[in-house]
Amino acid sequence: MSIIDKINGKRILIWGYGREGQSTEQFLKRCCKPASVEIYEGKRDGFDEDAYDWIVKSPGIVYHEANLKYLSQTEIFLEEYRDRVIGITGTKGKSTTSSMLYTVLKECSGKKVIILGNIGQPCLDYFEEVDEDTIVVFEMSCHQLAHCEVSPHVAIFLNFYEEHLDYYVTVDRYFKAKSNIARYQKEEDYFFVGDNVPAIETKAHIVAMKRSEEQSFDLNVLGEHNIYNAQFVHYIAVRLYGCDETKVLESMKHFKGLPHRLEHIGDVNGVAFYDDSISTIPEATISAVKSIPNVQTVLVGGMDRGIKYDVLIDFIRKNPQYQFICMYESGKRIYDAVGTCVQCRYVPDLEPAVAEAKKITAQGNACVLSPAAASYGYFKNFEERGEVFKKYVTET
Repeated sequence: MSIIDKINGKRILIWGYGREGQSTEQFLKRCCKPASVEIYEGKRDGFDEDAYDWIVKSPGIVYHEANLKYLSQTEIFLEEYRDRVIGITGTKGKSTTSSMLYTVLKECSGKKVIILGNIGQPCLDYFEEVDEDTIVVFEMSCHQLAHCEVSPHVAIFLNFYEEHLDYYVTVDRYFKAKSNIARYQKEEDYFFVGDNVPAIETKAHIVAMKRSEEQSFDLNVLGEHNIYNAQFVHYIAVRLYGCDETKVLESMKHFKGLPHRLEHIGDVNGVAFYDDSISTIPEATISAVKSIPNVQTVLVGGMDRGIKYDVLIDFIRKNPQYQFICMYESGKRIYDAVGTCVQCRYVPDLEPAVAEAKKITAQGNACVLSPAAASYGYFKNFEERGEVFKKYVTET
């Protein structure tokens, strides 16, 4: 039975009316004939589950209980098209890897290629565009995977670090959500897994992707982590989809990356400024510092979600050549933990942080915003944080 047949004639509740909730409503109008559709925004105790056959929950809503009535956009899409989907998850690097793979397959595979999911395009907006010759590159967040009981034909799990504890509370629960990308795969499927991802029980053919110092790529994006991400792209495009290797390498070479990810936003008074606002964990900040030439000053801090900062604190203490400007709640926590340290200072928020960076960063060096923290509570999202950073940098 197709997912459309499962929905037709049923009582549907859309729980949450953000981007995905609105997209779900339009999908039901276009493609299905449910008995009824209701929209609800509020807490779980505000509706009666028994009044509905299916409840389509938006990914941002915190709800950890298992219930067969609950669906998501991701599960609806995969129920119909899983055989054509390359799903990509990981704590960091999802968007860059998804975009690079999409670019390469679009230019080299000879097939119709669609990119959607957490990268900003609700999957059900493209439901009618998928045909038998389509490859779907689907960036999957932990929230989109949390209640999903269908896995894509090709699953990629890039890496795993402590993250989103404000939502999942425990690391185990966070990992369980992301694990759904491979948990329900079949024997004919493929699971590409990064070298720090814990084991997941799956029926798929597992390809463990080890970091190779012998394999390098001529890329337009900075960072050793992006060379590793490119290994996934190269392997899948050439070995799985039969793309010409020369064309793949050329396509990868011209891929320019995405905004707010080690993005060079310009030079001011001889100082190069980089926007890495996407950084929400300490490992990403350390990677950014190691990736940018001549970096001297690093802006860190944001919403405190309770993740551990030991690795970053240790890095600050052992690397006095870098100046760290700490800000906001988590920045204060980092600053206090580092202790007396001449290269670490605290300011309340982003505007004075940029002003201080302009004062202390020498000409010929670089400054990067790489917060190691979420933007919520101070900005709408990491994109807005990055745009505000650019504004402060370019102001005279």
